[in-house]
Amino acid sequence: MDALIWAGAAVSVMGLAGIVWCIRNMLSARGANLPEPEMRARLQKAVAQNMAALALSAVGLMMVVIGIMLG
Repeated sequence: MDALIWAGAAVSVMGLAGIVWCIRNMLSARGANLPEPEMRARLQKAVAQNMAALALSAVGLMMVVIGIMLG
């Protein structure tokens, strides 16, 4: 079960990296002074990417918990 714990930790770190990437992406878009429609489109895309990264992180944490429970 150690492999499941370490794999879950790796998946969780990838999700966390995705969340940080979304934050950096939005901070750069905010500083670019984009027109309203383009900014809205970027925000909608970023929300979808952020939710996917959050889901990936949650799956990784579930893998860690299951690995601990089974081990």
